[in-house]
Amino acid sequence: MSLNSIFQFLVPKDKVFYPLFEQAANKIKTLSQTLHEAVNAPAKERDKLLRDVEVLKQEIEAIAQTTRVELGTNFITPFDREDIHNLITGVDAIADNLSDAASRMRLYQIDKVTKPLRKLTEANLEACSEVSKGLMQLKDMKNLDVLAEVCKNISRLERKADKVFDKAVADIFENEHDAIEIIKYKEVMMALESATDSCRNVANVLEAVTVKYA
Repeated sequence: MSLNSIFQFLVPKDKVFYPLFEQAANKIKTLSQTLHEAVNAPAKERDKLLRDVEVLKQEIEAIAQTTRVELGTNFITPFDREDIHNLITGVDAIADNLSDAASRMRLYQIDKVTKPLRKLTEANLEACSEVSKGLMQLKDMKNLDVLAEVCKNISRLERKADKVFDKAVADIFENEHDAIEIIKYKEVMMALESATDSCRNVANVLEAVTVKYA
């Protein structure tokens, strides 16, 4: 039995951090689903869904704050404090970026949803689903192969989003002649592309945790 296995056996089962990770996992998946639904919904239904995204973002922010408070008050943690902090901060950053995209769509009154916008929200939905799956696997630390596959998938989706973003920006500058419209769409897409970057950051922390418990 490895030293890590012995340590896990001796440490009492965590009743604080894993439930918070599970809450964050469910919320970030729901948030990404809601945003993807918004860009595919009729214009008259879109505003409510975009507002729902912003509400979910606030709920994730509250979970992140609770996690940080618990880190300061609990002597024993299920794994490294730094990794716990970086994970929940990473999830919070994903929510921030997706919420930024939603709020900019509302602020700029973007009625015409382009194909690249839909592709980027789809990539974020897939990446956030993988993030959610990874967070759920932390409870037992038994399925390290699953965690490794999650990280691999997130990296692939982040690269996919980068390609979609680069092509979309090039197309905007080539086909759109209104400078204001160019700025509007680019800012929304930048927020969506940043969200997949944040998913990759979470994957990096998950990889670090996987290495430590291998």
